Amino acid sequence: MNATPRPPASPLAGAPRPWRPTPVVAGTVALHAAAAGLAVAQPSAWPYAAGAVVASHAVLTAAGLWPRSSLLGPNWTHLPAQAGARIAITIDDGPDPEVTPRVLDLLDRYAAQATFFCIGEMARRHPRIVEAIAARGHAVENHSQHHRHYFSLQGPRALRREIEAAQRTLLDASGAAPLFFRAPAGLRNPFLEPVLCSLGLRLASWTRRGFDTRTADAALVAKRLLRGLAARDILLLHDGHAARDERGHPVVIDALERVLRAAHDAALPCVTLRAALGSADTLPLAAATRAESASFEVNE
Repeated sequence: MNATPRPPASPLAGAPRPWRPTPVVAGTVALHAAAAGLAVAQPSAWPYAAGAVVASHAVLTAAGLWPRSSLLGPNWTHLPAQAGARIAITIDDGPDPEVTPRVLDLLDRYAAQATFFCIGEMARRHPRIVEAIAARGHAVENHSQHHRHYFSLQGPRALRREIEAAQRTLLDASGAAPLFFRAPAGLRNPFLEPVLCSLGLRLASWTRRGFDTRTADAALVAKRLLRGLAARDILLLHDGHAARDERGHPVVIDALERVLRAAHDAALPCVTLRAALGSADTLPLAAATRAESASFEVNE
C-alpha cells in the first residue's frame, strides 16, 4: 500500500536561526541564579539579592523601551555593508485605503523600492492593496497582527501567536512570507528574539524616524529624516495613522516626496530590506531587476 504523501513544509516561516542570548540577557540569567544561591546560603542577605534582581529587570525594561537597542538581540538600525551606497525607506501601520495607493504612485515616480511593515488586521481588510504593494516590487513585512499597545508585555506564547497570525495573513495577501519583523512602536521584551529566531524573522528598527503620526508639518518631518542622510540609512514613515496638515492632507505624502528627491539628488537608491539582505531570489524577477537598473529619472 502506498504511503500517504507528506504535506509540504509550512511557508509561514523562513529558515530558523539559532538563538544566542546577548551578554545582557545571559548576565541577567546568571545574576538570578547567583541571587537565589545567595539568599539560600545567607538568608540575611536577601535584600541585596532582591535588589540585584530588581536592578537587572530595570536594565531589561530599559533595553526593551529603546527601539534601536541591540541589548536584547540583533536589530537592524542600518542596512548591512553589502548594501553599499543605498538607503531603505520603511513605511508602517498600513495598508491604508486612502494613503497607501498615493504612496505607491509616488514611489513609482522616483523608481524607488520601499519596505511596508503591514499590520495583519489591516491587510485582511484591504488585501488588494497588499497585492499591489508586492506587484509593484516592494516588500511586505510583519508588523504584528493587531498592533496592540501592550505587545511588549506579552509572554513568548502570545508573541508567537500574534506574529504567526500576521505571517499567515501577509503570506495569503502578498504571496511571500515576510522575512523581517518590526515591533509595534519598536517596544519589545527578552522573549521576542527567541520567537523571531524560531520563525526565521529578523528584527528591524530604523536609523531615523520623522514622527509623521504626530507632526502636521511635512517639512519638519522630512528635516528629521534627512538630517545627516547617508548610505545604509533606514528611514521610518507611516501610511497608517498618518498625521494630517491644516488642509487635511496626509503629511507622509509631501514628506516622502522631499525624502525621495533628496535621495535622488544624493545618488542614494532606495531598496527593500530583503534586497539588502541578499534575498533577491525571494522577490519577483521584475523587482530584483528594478533594484539593480533603476535610472532614477524623475518627472518634473
